[in-house]
Amino acid sequence: MLFIKRGSLFQLLESLAGDYRIFVPSRKGDSIAFTAFGDPEEDYVIGDVRTFEPLKAFFFLGREKVAVDFSPENPRNDNPPCIVGVKSCDLKGLKILDFVFIDDEYGDPTYMKAREGGLIISADCTAVAETCFCTALGVNPWPEAEYDINLSPADEGFVVEVGSDKGQKIIDDHKALFQEATEDQVHTRDHNRTSIKRHVEKNAQNKNIPQLERLSRIVKKNSESDVWSEEAAACVECGACNVICPTCHCFLLYDQKCDGNLARYRIWDSCMVKDFARVAGGENPRNRLWMRLRNRFEKKFDYFPAVANEIACTGCGRCIAACPGKIDIRQVLEKLNASR
Repeated sequence: MLFIKRGSLFQLLESLAGDYRIFVPSRKGDSIAFTAFGDPEEDYVIGDVRTFEPLKAFFFLGREKVAVDFSPENPRNDNPPCIVGVKSCDLKGLKILDFVFIDDEYGDPTYMKAREGGLIISADCTAVAETCFCTALGVNPWPEAEYDINLSPADEGFVVEVGSDKGQKIIDDHKALFQEATEDQVHTRDHNRTSIKRHVEKNAQNKNIPQLERLSRIVKKNSESDVWSEEAAACVECGACNVICPTCHCFLLYDQKCDGNLARYRIWDSCMVKDFARVAGGENPRNRLWMRLRNRFEKKFDYFPAVANEIACTGCGRCIAACPGKIDIRQVLEKLNASR
C-alpha cells in the first residue's frame, strides 16, 4: 500500500498534463464541480462528495461531432481526459455506459477512443449529501473497481491503491513521489470508510428504500399503478434527471454544415420529453407523461438487470437535486413498494 502527500499529488498531475487534459473537483458555491487543473488559487477538493455533474460528460459529450462527410476518421483528436476525484457512484455509471457503447462490431468509436485513452484517478467519499443512497443499491462510498488509481484521504495526503496496468505504470514512472503507507494511515482510511458507509446507510433507511433484490419486482409489478401519474403531475419535462444521471445514455444524431463540409453531431436526448418515442407517421407509444416516467424506472430497475445484470441507478442522488418538480426517486420506490 502506498501513500502520496497532497503536494506530491499536484506534482504528479503537473507531470501528466502534457499527455492528458486534467480535471479536478473544486468548490463552486454550495456545489463541487470538475475544473480544469492548473490554477494555484483554485479550491481543489479531492474527497468530500461526488461532483454536481456526472463523469459521463467527459466520455459521452452532451454535444459532439462524430463524423465529417463520409470519412471513417474519428474527428475527436484532443488529448484524452484525466479525471481526478471520481467517486464510486460515477464509476458504476461508467460500467453501464461501457456495456452500451463498447463492442468489437457495433461499439461507438468516439466513446471507445476516449475510454481507452482516458485516465481515472478516483477518490473515497469523505462526506455525504442528503441525497446519497448508493449503499441501498449495493455500491460502497469508496471505489472498488473501474479506476486506474484510487486516493483515500488520510494524514495530509492519500493512501494509494492501483486498479490497472495503466495506473501501475504511472506510479512506476513517478516512484519518487510515493512512499509506503503506514499502519496508522491505512487505519485512518478504513475508519473513514466505515463511518461514511454508516452515514449513507442511515440516509437510505430514513427514506425506506426497498431492499435491493425487490427493486426489479416492485417496478414490474406496479406497471399500472397510480403512483406513476401521481408523481408525473410534478414533472415539467425539462430532462434534468436524464442529463445529470451518470447512466442515462440516449442520444440524437443530426447533420449540419461545418467549415464547408457536412458534419454529423450527437447530442444527449431525454426519455421524459414527449417526442422521444414518437415514430414515423406521428404515432407515439408513450404519449402520456406518466408512461415516460414509468419507462425511466423500468429501464433502470428492470431492463438493465435483465440484459446486463446491473441496476442502472447508482444512488448518487443527482436527479433528486436537479429536479425542479422535486420528484424524489427514493420516494417513488418507497411508494411502489407500499402499493398493493
